[in-house]
Amino acid sequence: MKGLAAGIGVVFLSPILLAGTGMMLASSADAVQSNSSFSSCLSDIDSDKIAEQVTKILDGASGKDVHVEGLDLPAEQVPNAATIVATGLSLDVPKKGQIIALATAMQESRLRNLGSGDRDSLGLFQQRPSQGWGSAQQIRDPVYASEQFYKHLLKVDGWQQMTVTQAAQAVQKSGLPDAYAQWESLATALQSAIAKTFPGAGDADGKDTNQGEKPSTGTTGCTPGQDGSGFGRIPEGSVPKGYSIPKGADPKARQAIEWAMHQLGTLYQWGGSCTNAHGPDPMGRCDCSSLMQQAYAHAGITLTRTTYTQVGEGKAVSPADLKPGDLIFSRGTAARPEHVGMYMGEGLVIEAPRTSKPVRITPIKDWDILAARRIL
Repeated sequence: MKGLAAGIGVVFLSPILLAGTGMMLASSADAVQSNSSFSSCLSDIDSDKIAEQVTKILDGASGKDVHVEGLDLPAEQVPNAATIVATGLSLDVPKKGQIIALATAMQESRLRNLGSGDRDSLGLFQQRPSQGWGSAQQIRDPVYASEQFYKHLLKVDGWQQMTVTQAAQAVQKSGLPDAYAQWESLATALQSAIAKTFPGAGDADGKDTNQGEKPSTGTTGCTPGQDGSGFGRIPEGSVPKGYSIPKGADPKARQAIEWAMHQLGTLYQWGGSCTNAHGPDPMGRCDCSSLMQQAYAHAGITLTRTTYTQVGEGKAVSPADLKPGDLIFSRGTAARPEHVGMYMGEGLVIEAPRTSKPVRITPIKDWDILAARRIL
């Protein structure tokens, strides 16, 4: 795959590089306008529509009649995104790394090769010559800038287990560390659309050739107010002040969440049935999967007993598009996760975490999501 990706890089990057470096570099005013042009959470992304529009641009369309949600100047932004993906492929960077790079460039420059920014920041990633990223001329080269981002990312210990925003922040050290999350869904759609244009790029992740069939790892891909961080520290076993089940929640999901909330504060018991969590028998308490099973049982829905089987219940959904009642899985692998919780809306998850800990509510930003399933 490395040889193939390198070949793709040689064939594809040259014309994109020429186009990127030939563009007029934006002024400081342009940079400010670009960075303030979009502020809401892009979670309801039509990946097929984006793929269609991206293909038009890569096939030479002017961009006049092309619309990509979240991109104001697709004729400029899509080629830059393609450069980032192609560079990642040439370096054998996994799909998640390419998504992190795209989300970072979306936040830093809106995928524009800016000629200025904060202090001496330049280019797609707003890298600074004074901070050792290279000369101004080098940083304005989209390929060089992308290579530098990837090289720094790959040096971050455990980056593949981090959320997109955590990994991006580890490289960029931004004053707005949570801002990258809002671009995760768009970055994922762009990476998928662009990678499909490269022969053989679908198996770029040697460890997981079926990644396109699974939801992105990470959290909701939204801003801090929607990742649970707005509630601050949540005392174990309590409901955070201001939380209520969203009005639009499915009635059965509402029932399941309400029942689960009544178990808050009861101690975890591995193998416990969760049929009498408040009773004297420890085996009547809940473990993570029995809490899910019994919560849905009280809503009239039958679930299997273990985390390993619950990951096959319902249908797969993206962590960026969670609804109240969805099950989210972490630890282990996507095929065989070791922990499950229930999304409650408002960026919160209810779970039975582990031995010695009570059933509790946690912010979804603390979860490294391997899979998500919609039961209803």
